[in-house]
Amino acid sequence: PLKPRSSGYPLIIFSHGLGAFRTLYSSICTELASWGFVVAALEHRDHSAATTYFCTAEAGREEWIPFQRVPQGQKEFYFRNKQVHQRAQECVRALRLFQGIAGGRSVPNILHQDWDLSVLKDNLDLSKVAAMGHSFGGVTAVLALVKEPSFRCAVALAAWMFPLENLLYPEVSKPVLFINTEQFQTPESVAKMKRLSSTNSQTRIVTVLGTVHEDQTDFAFLPGNLFSRIFGRRGTLDPHKALAITSRAALAFLQRHLSTARAGGAGWGLGGLGRSLFGQWDELLEGVGDSVAPEAPFGRSRL
Repeated sequence: PLKPRSSGYPLIIFSHGLGAFRTLYSSICTELASWGFVVAALEHRDHSAATTYFCTAEAGREEWIPFQRVPQGQKEFYFRNKQVHQRAQECVRALRLFQGIAGGRSVPNILHQDWDLSVLKDNLDLSKVAAMGHSFGGVTAVLALVKEPSFRCAVALAAWMFPLENLLYPEVSKPVLFINTEQFQTPESVAKMKRLSSTNSQTRIVTVLGTVHEDQTDFAFLPGNLFSRIFGRRGTLDPHKALAITSRAALAFLQRHLSTARAGGAGWGLGGLGRSLFGQWDELLEGVGDSVAPEAPFGRSRL
């Protein structure tokens, strides 16, 4: 059961990658939730999910939305750019849903679950909201900062920067933490991240060494032979250690940029542990520590 908290819990809206789905990130999402966040993992309706569905007004009727490749003859940038704008708007829509719930609006859950969304009333601190995502979801989180002022910062895991138009870079005025895997990024993509760091001095770019793109998903915990058959080469870093580095860096960043949301700069505390405990991981934000590096030592590029 949700433990009531008078000051409310901070909120993270999480966006999945291309061809992925909302439950593929249970390891990172539950880890962050265990430290005192409400984490909402979306499944996007822009045809970038492996497949998804929504229920129409007709009770019990499911309308499915399959994955769609770039149509033949269409430039990928324009196709993906339209998708990333829809995705970011869906993150805003999710935030609006939680704002309504926090304010006492009744929101029926169409999924058959015992958990009642109304328990979140008076238990959310919506002055402390962050966007987060992986790959396509990483750039979605960045764009969400532009579309909605309530998002105070973003955490982008192995962000795929390609779909974001150049005109929007000056509009990203809030801090972003880019946590890259070693075997995914290209110099061009990191150059785009650096454009954002030049706009906001609090933006950080770090790389987790010995990792591949899938190491920031639950696929990292598949047995070695099965992982290799599906994806080929896997990372050399133990996935539990990679998860610990990623979550600790994210926690340090979120504590830094959400704790000042209230007047006077009081941290949210998380049972009195937030400021003191999360602060011990601040060096990760500078790429200092075992298996981390600042910016991006380049390996082979993988999408």
